[in-house]
Amino acid sequence: MRRADRLFQIVQHIRGRRLTKADFLATRLEVSARTIYRDIAALQQQGVPIEGEAGVGYRMRAGFDLPPLMFSAEEAQALVAVVRLAQGQLDEALARQAEDALSKILAVLPPAARAAAERLAVYAPLRGLDDATRARLGQLRQATETRHKLRVQYLDLSGVSSERVLRPLACLFWGPVWTIAAWCELREGFRNFRVDRIQQLEVLDERFRDEAGKTLADLQRTESDQR
Repeated sequence: MRRADRLFQIVQHIRGRRLTKADFLATRLEVSARTIYRDIAALQQQGVPIEGEAGVGYRMRAGFDLPPLMFSAEEAQALVAVVRLAQGQLDEALARQAEDALSKILAVLPPAARAAAERLAVYAPLRGLDDATRARLGQLRQATETRHKLRVQYLDLSGVSSERVLRPLACLFWGPVWTIAAWCELREGFRNFRVDRIQQLEVLDERFRDEAGKTLADLQRTESDQR
């Protein structure tokens, strides 16, 4: 990869993430961390407002932007593939937004790139989510974004039903099954609940804030320690 192309890629990675570490950039661009440090220093000297330091990470200063990017034919094909594969497994609103976003991208591509993307022979013919699960998934996704607590009636794999109050943290897709990762107030711990086994779902007016030991980051650390 030419250095100019690498510098461009560094800017794109940093602008697309809240915090980007040099090791991540080095792995993605197949160079050493020392090369990344030199490249970022060069970009900063050229006036690109990259904030941060070695060992901590980098981010783009708020308000900085670049002109819209043009996708290659291969990148456009990748976007088409992702949307086709995902649409049947998303809630209705998110699936529709994905299709709308893809249409906007395809509309501004050069004719050859657009034609290559649209004739991509990659499809997802398997049956998607049933209507009830799709509707619940939409409610759960919105609750994780707005940080509203949930009251659910849940039927576990043993056939035992229980009522829980949850702090929803993330929606996770495991092939054919969606789960909601949450802090369960009944069990006072992290739990995963299959969306298709939620019998009743109520989004409560009460919102929750991050508390030590009950956040998504805490859950991820716990799971990492168990592996």
